[in-house]
Amino acid sequence: MTAIPLSLAPFFQEYDLAKLVPEKDSHTIIERVLQFGNRAEIKWLFTMYPQEQISSWIQRFGDERLPQPHRAFWKLVLGITP
Repeated sequence: MTAIPLSLAPFFQEYDLAKLVPEKDSHTIIERVLQFGNRAEIKWLFTMYPQEQISSWIQRFGDERLPQPHRAFWKLVLGITP
């Protein structure tokens, strides 16, 4: 898998970006990119992980891990209904 873009480093300050493994650390990576990522970083996220995995993360963790504007946006974009 492709390394995490360096432009995302400010959103992973408590981690060593070089040691994050996209396969193993998907939970944290999906959360941070959905919340803070720009258009290019979001595109990278959707090339790294299948849409089903991202949708599943939102359904399982979105209500507690994403602030309301982001949560509502991603649920709308991905067609996630309550």
